Amino acid sequence: MRHGHVPGRDFHLRLTATSDTLRVEVTDTRTERVPPSSPQAPRGDAESGRGLLIVAGLATRWGTGPRLGAPGKTVWAELAAAMQEG
Repeated sequence: MRHGHVPGRDFHLRLTATSDTLRVEVTDTRTERVPPSSPQAPRGDAESGRGLLIVAGLATRWGTGPRLGAPGKTVWAELAAAMQEG
């Protein structure tokens, strides 16, 4: 996982799983940088900016919400677990 680090600002990673879903949550203290609901592709030579495009392509659903109990936001994604036969 890669996440920007600013001294004095923390972030948390939370993973939860059920029998059919994996949920990934990244929470940080930045309120001024909420990701767009439809991420745009960066320039071809850009060295970053593709993370949410990958999340949107792989996740069953994803979104953002306010951080509970403190300033900031949570970006989350859910992935459906693969079905196994037998």
